[in-house]
Amino acid sequence: MTPTTPPTDFDPQHNPWQTMSSEPKYQNPWIRVREDQVINPKGGPGIYGVVSMRNKAIGIVPVDAEGNTWLVGQYRYTLGEYSWEIPMGGGPVELDILESAQRELREETGLLAARWTRIARLHTSNSVTDEEGFVFLAEDLTQADWEPEETEDLRLWKLPLAQAVALALDDTITDAISVAGLLKAERVLAGRG
Repeated sequence: MTPTTPPTDFDPQHNPWQTMSSEPKYQNPWIRVREDQVINPKGGPGIYGVVSMRNKAIGIVPVDAEGNTWLVGQYRYTLGEYSWEIPMGGGPVELDILESAQRELREETGLLAARWTRIARLHTSNSVTDEEGFVFLAEDLTQADWEPEETEDLRLWKLPLAQAVALALDDTITDAISVAGLLKAERVLAGRG
């Protein structure tokens, strides 16, 4: 594949939107929702709803020496369906993202990792939310106590990383951070070989 560069006839700092006013509508410990009155890029008036996250999204792809990973299964209330995902959760914005990743891995799987590599920075749904996510590859694993949160009814599934990637590719795994994390982890590990 021949490398290319982006077009030069644009300014990535130019914001074609004008915000006329902004009004908070709702907040809880996890999100803030606001409604902005705007002028859109074509000059017309409109509204824009923005969901601001109060945490960073943190995902972890744990991989053991045999090439296995762990998925976490849980019923997702917002979707109304069961979801298999990489271990993940939220990390307070003021806390180091690696500390949040280490906590989430232990809470959701009982695993500890001696080797951590940040493999992705993501925006999960950038048309409506400012959520920023990070994915880590966790290696050199040891088992510790499993400590799921009170709001979590989790199931763990240990399987080969290649099988988890196949589940992401056939739409069995649909969570965006999980799909991106699994594909990036496979690529990073393949690049080491």
